[in-house]
This record gives sequence, C-alpha cells and structure tokens, in this order.
Amino acid sequence: MKASFWLSASAIALMSTAAQAQTTPGATTDPTAAAQADATISTDVVVTAERRSTGLQRTAVAATVLTGEDLTRKSILSVEQLQFATPSLTVNTSGQANSFNIRGIGKTEITSSIGVGVVTYRDGVATFPGYFQTEPYYDIASVEVLRGPQGTFAGGNATGGAVFITETNPSTDKVKGYALAQYGNYNDVKLQGAVNLPLGDTLAIRIAGNYEARDTFFKVSGPWTGNPGNLNAINGRISLLWQPDSHLRVLIKGDYNKVNYGGFPATPAYSVVGGAYVANTSDPFVVTSNAPMYGQDEFARISANISYTFDGGLTIRSISGYQRGTTQELLDTDGTATGNPGVSAGNDTFQDFAHEYIWSQEVNVVSPDSGPFTWLIGGYVQRDSYTFPEGNGYVALTPNSLLTSLRIVGTNPHTATALFGQVGYKLTDALQITVGGRWSRTTSRNDALYPVTLPALGINTTLTQHDFAANKKVDGKVALNWTIDSHNFVYAFVATGSKAGGLNGTNLFGITPRAFEPEQVTDYELGWKGTLMNGHLRTQLGAYYNRYKNFQVSIVDPTTPNFNSIFNVSDATKLYGVEASAQGSFGDFQFDASVSLSHSEVGNFYAFDPRLAHSGACDAASGPATSSCVALGGRRQTYSPQFTLSGGLQYAIQLGDHMTLTPRVDYAHISAVWGTLFENAALGDYLGERNIINAQLTLTRGAWAIGGYATNLTNQQYIGSLNGNRRLPGLPRQYGVRVSTKF
Repeated sequence: MKASFWLSASAIALMSTAAQAQTTPGATTDPTAAAQADATISTDVVVTAERRSTGLQRTAVAATVLTGEDLTRKSILSVEQLQFATPSLTVNTSGQANSFNIRGIGKTEITSSIGVGVVTYRDGVATFPGYFQTEPYYDIASVEVLRGPQGTFAGGNATGGAVFITETNPSTDKVKGYALAQYGNYNDVKLQGAVNLPLGDTLAIRIAGNYEARDTFFKVSGPWTGNPGNLNAINGRISLLWQPDSHLRVLIKGDYNKVNYGGFPATPAYSVVGGAYVANTSDPFVVTSNAPMYGQDEFARISANISYTFDGGLTIRSISGYQRGTTQELLDTDGTATGNPGVSAGNDTFQDFAHEYIWSQEVNVVSPDSGPFTWLIGGYVQRDSYTFPEGNGYVALTPNSLLTSLRIVGTNPHTATALFGQVGYKLTDALQITVGGRWSRTTSRNDALYPVTLPALGINTTLTQHDFAANKKVDGKVALNWTIDSHNFVYAFVATGSKAGGLNGTNLFGITPRAFEPEQVTDYELGWKGTLMNGHLRTQLGAYYNRYKNFQVSIVDPTTPNFNSIFNVSDATKLYGVEASAQGSFGDFQFDASVSLSHSEVGNFYAFDPRLAHSGACDAASGPATSSCVALGGRRQTYSPQFTLSGGLQYAIQLGDHMTLTPRVDYAHISAVWGTLFENAALGDYLGERNIINAQLTLTRGAWAIGGYATNLTNQQYIGSLNGNRRLPGLPRQYGVRVSTKF
C-alpha cells in the first residue's frame, strides 16, 4: 500500500549461473510454443549485467537467463511465475505490489517507505520500484535474473539481485513477426503479436501488443460482491531503430500499459475462537467482503539507448528513461463481511490513489574488449516521486488502534546520483582480476498534510510534515576469474550492495519523525561453470555467504504504539547457501534443472507484534524480552525458502511432413516460508510449500503451432503472501489452447 510510506498498514543453480537460454539476448525470438532442439547447447549465451555483452559461462555472476521461447515453453508469462524457474527466488504478490526476494533479500514489507532490494530493468532503464510490476512478458528477447548484490552496475538498491528484461529489438533485415491467440478456463482470452517493418537499410520499427481478459478466480459473497478479480489488460509497444552506419546506433522504445484487476479479494489470515487465535485454513478463493473493491494501474515508459562506437572499439552510450504511472486501489482491509468485532462497525476500508514518475539518465564509456586491460566508467542520475492527490487515504483499524480516518495529501520525492566503474586485467591468458566500485548519494523527502479524525479522543486536526534525509554509500566488487580450459571456469569474488534509507511519517503525538539507515550486504561467492559431454551439457555450481547490516523492518513504534515505523536491525543478519543448475540438449531431448539450499538468521532484535496486545518497554536493540516484546534474533528472513527445486524436460517427436509433436513438463518446489519475523503459525504466518506442475503438448508444422497448456496442474492452493491481516493466494490451475504463427 503506497500510503504506508508514511504509515504502514500494519530466483541442478548455484551461486554461479543457471543459464537456460539458447540464443543471445539481442536475438529476435518469437514466442512459438516449441522449438526443435539443437544437437548441443549454444555457448554464446550472453549477459549484460556488466554493461557489455559477456559470455555467461565466463562471467563471475550468478544468473538465470531465459529467452522469449523459454518463457513460453515454461509458462512464464509474468514476474510472479519467475520463481518457478529460478533458484533462491520468491515473488509474493500483495495486490498491486509485490515482494521480490532473492536469497531472502529484497522487499518484505508492503510499504513504499522501504525500497526494493531486487531492481528490474527494461532495456537498461530501472522500472518502478515494487509497484507497476504486472506488465506481461510479451515479445521478449531475454530475461536475466541476477542473484546476489549488484552494487557496482545495477544501482544502490540491488542488495538481493537484479532482473534485466530485453524486449525484442527492431531489425532491418526483413518483414517478420508473430501472432498468438489463446483461450482458457475462467474465460481467459489472450491476443498477442508483433510485426517488424524495415524502412530501408538503416531504419526499422517494431510494433507489438498484448490484450487479455479473464474472469475472476474468486467467489465473493457478503454485503458487497461486484466482480473483484476480473482482469482486463491492454499493453502496447513501439520501437524504432536507426543505425546509419557501423558507429552510431539509436534505439527508442515506448510502452503503454493499462491493467484493470477489478480489485483484490482476500481472506483473513486468522480469527479468534473462544479467545484463542486460529489460523485460517479455508479455501482462499472463497471470500466474504463488506467493502467495494477496485484496482487499476495505468503507466507508460519511453526509453532511448544511443551509442557510438569508434573505429578502435571504444563505445560511448547514453540510456535515458521517463516513466509515469497512476495506481488506484480500494480494498477491504480485514477480508470479512462483519468487520473487526469490538473495534469497527464493519467498514474496514483502504483507499489508495497515487501518481508516480521516474526520470533517469545513465552514461557509459566502455573500452574495447580486446587486449589484457579492459575498463568501463559511468554515471547515473534518477528522480522518483510519488504524489498523493486530494481524496487519497484510508480508513483502517487494527485491534490496538484508535484511528478511524486518515487522509494524506502531498509528495514523496526521491533522488539517486551515482558514479561507477570497473577495470579488468589478465594476469595470464587464463587468470583475470576485476575490480569495480560505485559511489552513490540518495535523498528522500516528505512534504505532506495529514487530515486526521479520531472521534474517541475528540481529535479532528491536520498534521504537517516537511522532512528530509540523505545517505551516501560506496559499494564495490573484486573478482578473480580462472579459465581452466575451454570447458571449465572458476571464479571467486567479494561484492557489496546497499539499499537507501529514508523517513518515517509524522504521528499524532508530536514525536519528531525518525530516519532509518541504508541497508548494506557483503557477499562472498565461489563458483564453477562447466561445459561437458562435447557441449551437450552445461552445468553451474556455487556457494555464497552474506552479512546483511541494517535490515529495514516495519514494526510497532514503541514511542507511539498505535503506529508502525521503519527500524533497522543493528545486529548483522547472516545468509548463506549453495545453488546448482544444469541444462542439457541431446538431439530431440532437452532438459533443465536447478536446486538451492539456504540458511538465514536475523540479527538480535526486539519488537511488538502489531497484531497482538502489547504493553511496557520494548527497545529494538535491547528489549527486554517479555510476553509482548518478542526476541527475533536467530529467526529466518521472511519469504526465504530453505530449499528450492525446479526442472523441465521435453522431447520433440518427429512426425514427418515438417510436423513435430512436443510434450513438455515443468516442476517447481519452493519450501515453506514465514510471512513475518514473528513466526506465529496461529496468526497465519506459516506459508506452506509450493509444488507446481506445468505441462504443454504442442504440435508444430512449419511456422504454425497449436497446443494445449496447463499451469498448476494439480490445482494446489497456497498462500502467496500476507498483507496485514489479509492472506492472498497464489494462482490456481489454468488451462487452455494456444495457437501461434511466425512469419
């Protein structure tokens, strides 16, 4: 909930690289449902994490790379489904926001006061942080999921990792494209396509679009029903490439997205039975509601990537971006038809209406790739601002709150400025050392008015806030890379990453709003990547150890117990684990697999559970531990699975006459996680394991393909995330028929 940036309403893969791509990110990949397997795995899988194209099997980075065809084969159509193909990754959607976590680091609090720890880039431009992430994957060339801090290149908010999405670029070779039509259960209709139009030898445009309409997954009863959960999405993109010669390249893209969700039904995580708390285990898709629901995101982005390469190979690149979005949300905060007994009259409602814009500019100067010495320098500037117009706000109650009405009017601007660089030197033909660093400065400002109504206390007033906080950080990476031979690569590095601090909101009792400090993680990694069996099998193996300082968490503010504030866990949090992956191609048979094992321990920390009655002192650093002041040290990071496993296999049956029948099955397991640090199963904090099976059967003939698909084949019901007292389910079983053609 964006309004809670002042007041919170209450990725066999290792540390090396899980590469599952078979073409380079720059290649045009139309999403037909199946492709014939190569005899060997391509060795030119490319990542762009270091602002130059480097071979994945020769880069010291832990990553999963998926092409557009991989996304379709594995039924990855949105950010939420990435977790079923990437080790150590969870994506937990809470209405119009999501918590994206890699190795337990990212975003665990649904509040825009706390930044993201996994940043998403579209064509080199950092997208909206934590919100506006439902843009579907269509006409995509590749998705790179980078695990671990990316502090040198990916900005000051990539403590957990980064996602680089490359949309398919225009090309001047010929007219080409694809078209796709799909129909499934819940009356799911999808139409999608793209066309590439050369306008001469130096100019081309590409136009792509996506439309989807679907009925709700939910059965809603109660005083208000409506059609919450109905989806209606319109997405469009136009791209222009101008390349007058071998030196200059201008790529401009514009995206528009309008996604109407109809609202976000949810059920309460727990209830009170006979004075005891009992976790809700009912069907999460059967919902009662006493309040109207609504949800819509409308946002657009334009980016310009301009580069000039000199005859000697030196490249100067400019990446500019402007994004603007409006989010609107209306929901029932307790998920019941009766309200919160003894506290409210049954109208627990949250309303959110906010505008956000981001302007960003990055400049790179990149050395030639040849020679023993390589280097890169760059700079980055970003301005990100939320605006809350008149009428925004919420009416929300918790068992210990006096608040009945609060509305927010104001702005929350953020800025980021950075200088970064990296040098690499070959000590021998096989041994290379790289050193990189990034200096950054971030600011956060709150300029707001808070009209507040507390009838129980006779308060009807307006509070003001004009506060400012700034942070400076230096992050870096030192890596040693050893190419043992053409089949084996070993690396070791130390890297750091940071996430900006910020400001808590004002309160009703005149306490000065306190700032919270930036987070910082130090990551130690060791990895091996191998290409075996004459190129038929590619493997990755790695291990990591992270020390995570100043973890930001939203807890009950002991100074003003009716409100939450962002605090830092001053003691270091430890996270460590191993990841492994493999991809194989043997004629018509292909497979991929990944696995991760991880462990996390939160540093010493004390807090009131905001859902329970609390009293007395509870200092975040010293406690003391009591029945209501909970010692959280040693507990697992939220949304941090101890074990993940995913794998897929397919076999192309050659039928003759240019026809191929390809069955494919994918399986993913994500072990149980805790939704809060309090780990109270009676309050619904325990989120059970996820076992997801996807299947497809595709018949291709020439450029045409027709197939049946099913996701979550067993229809497992699982809770995807918690948001206050609301539990939000993961996607149910979906199935249907898909027809596509490319030209």
